[in-house]
Amino acid sequence: MKPREIEPGVLKGGGYLALPDAPGPHPGVVVIHEAYGLNDNIKDIAGRFAGQGYASLAVDLFSGRNRAICMTRYMTGMLIGSVDRYGISDLKAALTHLAAMPEVDPERIGAIGFCMGGGFAIAWACTDQRLKAIAPFYGANPRPLDAVKRSCPVVGSYPEKDFTAGAGRALDRALDTTGIAHDIKIYPGAGHSFFNDRGRAYNKPAADDSWARVLGFFGEHLAPKR
Repeated sequence: MKPREIEPGVLKGGGYLALPDAPGPHPGVVVIHEAYGLNDNIKDIAGRFAGQGYASLAVDLFSGRNRAICMTRYMTGMLIGSVDRYGISDLKAALTHLAAMPEVDPERIGAIGFCMGGGFAIAWACTDQRLKAIAPFYGANPRPLDAVKRSCPVVGSYPEKDFTAGAGRALDRALDTTGIAHDIKIYPGAGHSFFNDRGRAYNKPAADDSWARVLGFFGEHLAPKR
């Protein structure tokens, strides 16, 4: 794995890039952090994707900005449910940056997001056809929910002991009507942020199973064209 920090200016807000050791072009994944920001947990996830053959870019939505103001704007966007909310333009720029790299196949890029980032992933997928698959974890849905008819394939993971479980079930029902490929799973006994192996809510069985599902789903939808 070849990791490196991306400075603000090169990419708005900066980020963390992890590339596979093998030559490309590779499928790509944009990793969207939760409210804790671009921390070691998110960098680890980017590295795990690189170890699986993905060029992985974890964006930093807070760097160089007033975090409190950013969170207010992000949360307002989540509550309103707009698919073109504050922060989406940063994610689109991150995808553009990743797609332009010689190590990356621009036709095979997906995204994964957690909590706030999970909500971003779903909203973003409704406005950017360059995304080929997304993996939201415990994220809020856009409003109106029928916006997801413009989404790419979705593999979603939600904890039963969390307010987002209802969002996961609603997303599952909405995607059932669209014909868009999806795999939504609610994890009994798991709580919010269950995938964060550095947090108190970490649930290893749920985290391991959801990771396997993401890799399987991305492997199907971001696989090389034949």
